Amino acid sequence: MTFKPEQFTEMSGRLQEVREEIGHFIVGQEEAIEFSLYAILADGHALLEGLPGLGKTMLIRTISEVLDLSFSRIQFTPDLMPTDITGTSLIERDADGRQQFTFREGPIFHQMVLADEINRATPKTQSALLEAMGEKTVTILGDTKKMARPFFVLATQNPIEMEGTYPLPEAQMDRFLCKILVAYPTRAELAEISRRTTGSLNIHLEKKMDTDALIEAQEMVKEVLIAEDILMVAVDMIQNTHPAQSEYEPVQQFIQYGSGPRGLQSLIRLAKARALTEGRYHVSIGDLKHVAKPVLRHRLLLNYEGEATGISTDELIDLVASGAGRGVLK
Repeated sequence: MTFKPEQFTEMSGRLQEVREEIGHFIVGQEEAIEFSLYAILADGHALLEGLPGLGKTMLIRTISEVLDLSFSRIQFTPDLMPTDITGTSLIERDADGRQQFTFREGPIFHQMVLADEINRATPKTQSALLEAMGEKTVTILGDTKKMARPFFVLATQNPIEMEGTYPLPEAQMDRFLCKILVAYPTRAELAEISRRTTGSLNIHLEKKMDTDALIEAQEMVKEVLIAEDILMVAVDMIQNTHPAQSEYEPVQQFIQYGSGPRGLQSLIRLAKARALTEGRYHVSIGDLKHVAKPVLRHRLLLNYEGEATGISTDELIDLVASGAGRGVLK
């Protein structure tokens, strides 16, 4: 499918309306809103990390309403079982009294799934999301069922230092297109949250985009162009996260493992989503730098020295991104 330039401009306007409508209800959190929408446009999944009570759940629910997506919420707890997510087959009697297996769908079978406090469940239950997130299918007793389209998992997690949390397996972390840090609100934002939520003000959200329009936007993201020299900038950024290949001494000193090919794919997909949102049909170096931290912060593993020093992956990503594109015309 080939889109005309004016279609990109029109879609960009619609996406700006989506952001504005979300902002009518959600106070602040511009970065969380921005990258959540980029992940959806890029047909990927997002992980939101922040302290309890910062509005992560409300943000995801608001996005689903504005985009008119079917929504389900799964509260992850230590006793949650995989079948509580995927569903299960039950033996039931039909009208003739014969017994047969009937599949009862779990909450995963919705267009937008909120995995709330995902790191409070055991690793076995966390892994129940792997097939759905990666292949967009669920297999129950040998029967493979397809997910709804579009399908997104937006998961929230508390910082792993908090009591009662289980670190996500590396394989599952890599399934998330990006990891978004939800910041504590400013003084002015705290005051505005209080005004909106403790009085009689009742905000009604308008649906700014339906399923067909969202799928069209996802197809447009795929059509966004990336020049060969810009692609090689992205490749260099990924290679520079590996200690054995990096030109940066702090990366060599503090990183144990860098990003893999899925990180490169995610970097390009999210950069394309940003370009479309900004009304462009080509990726720039600025797009790559802008999305680098959410894409890479959960794909870099610090070594013991890095952990002891207290350096963050974001600082190392800033270092790698700052030198990206040297000698390339911006």
